[in-house]
Amino acid sequence: MTNAGTHIWHADEDLAGRYADGSLPEPEAWSLETHVERCSGCAALVSRAVRATAAGPLLAEMREAVLGALPVAASVSTSTPLGCTASASTPLGRKAPAAAEAAVPAPGVPAWGGPVREHRPAEAGFTRSGALSRLRGLPRSARLTRRHPLPRSARLLWAAGPAVRGAWLPAVLVVAAGAMALGLGGGFSGTRALLLAIAPVVPVAGVALSYGPHADPMYEVAAASPGGGLRLALTRTLAVLAVSLPLLTFTGLLLPASGAPAAAAWLLPGLALTLVSLALASFVGCRTATGVTAGGWLCAVLAPTVTAPAAESSARVAEQLSRCLDGAGTQGAWAAAAALSAVLLTVRRSAFDNLLPR
Repeated sequence: MTNAGTHIWHADEDLAGRYADGSLPEPEAWSLETHVERCSGCAALVSRAVRATAAGPLLAEMREAVLGALPVAASVSTSTPLGCTASASTPLGRKAPAAAEAAVPAPGVPAWGGPVREHRPAEAGFTRSGALSRLRGLPRSARLTRRHPLPRSARLLWAAGPAVRGAWLPAVLVVAAGAMALGLGGGFSGTRALLLAIAPVVPVAGVALSYGPHADPMYEVAAASPGGGLRLALTRTLAVLAVSLPLLTFTGLLLPASGAPAAAAWLLPGLALTLVSLALASFVGCRTATGVTAGGWLCAVLAPTVTAPAAESSARVAEQLSRCLDGAGTQGAWAAAAALSAVLLTVRRSAFDNLLPR
């Protein structure tokens, strides 16, 4: 695969060959199939590669059989400037213009210059069941299907994103286990407040590590696939939320409150911050958007502890968290922020169909 700019790429002979023999991975094959719909040069390259495989002779024979089975019309077709065919007689039986009659080749010589093939189905020997049976008789490597299609579990794991299948998941588990050890084993009373301060940025970090050119080595292929764009970003976001929300909430329930908000008070703010990050990513990219969102939250929560004595830092964090998380009005504001971010994300969904900024 060769790149000719940020948004344009073209297939090379190696890529076309691997697609033809079925060894190209599913995501790359999806991307190539999408690309050849718009690029005639790459379509011709892939077509030549497919015809060079063991299925090529059968495909050529089937094509000849189909062309040979076409009935010869009373009025021979003539090619139009657009490459289509136009009959010398009109559909309603009206006589065609004189210019059209003059353009009709002599009998026995069609517009494409080859011999006229009469309608002889018996000689052609072409039937749908026969063609399918002959295609099934080819070696599996010669069929026009993937030799090694990804199993469903592997496709789900790929769709879930690099964060869930990479180092992010162990990091979340370490955070939960460390909070349990610090709060229950170490007797630190401010563990829940510290966990609630960090919890809303955990799914934001997961989104940053799941989608974008800096995080996914196959980002260009994924963005060009039929299931790419915003759909893939939301799929990976849901995977991140499905892991982080229940795990961190359950961990918070096991920790002593010590003046901190409820263990589930961070759920709506965490969802809102995640949606804000996705909406902002349509303008500046995932890495910058998540950095701004997570940094803003941590600054708002931890700023009061900068000037506080060490002995009062946990109490200051719990007090600031109460302002940011507790109360119907505060939760309503987070719900409104989540709704507005979802609307903006819907409006900006087309930005995810292109390559996001790095």
